[in-house]
Amino acid sequence: MKIRANDKVLVITGKDKGKIGAVLRVFPEVNRVLVEGVNRVKRHIKPGTVTKEGGIVSIERPIHVSNVMFYDEKAGKPVKLGTKIVDGKKYRVNAKTEEAIDGK
Repeated sequence: MKIRANDKVLVITGKDKGKIGAVLRVFPEVNRVLVEGVNRVKRHIKPGTVTKEGGIVSIERPIHVSNVMFYDEKAGKPVKLGTKIVDGKKYRVNAKTEEAIDGK
């Protein structure tokens, strides 16, 4: 999976299409990512020991990684990612311009 935590991504399909958000968490075993402000759902919470008050809360749920695309802030648009090996280290690169995404 080429998307990592703290990456900016653009949602390309679904009810939140067009939204840009940061990846909060990655679930590689099920190919899903949790994106800030995307796929919010309402949950009814009972009062319990942790939360003294019950009620309806809005939480974010993971979406499939195929529904998001890495957003390059330098280019100002979503880009495909590739990989490049330099001096035995693997780097993520912009597939079109081959600029390194993670330092170098």
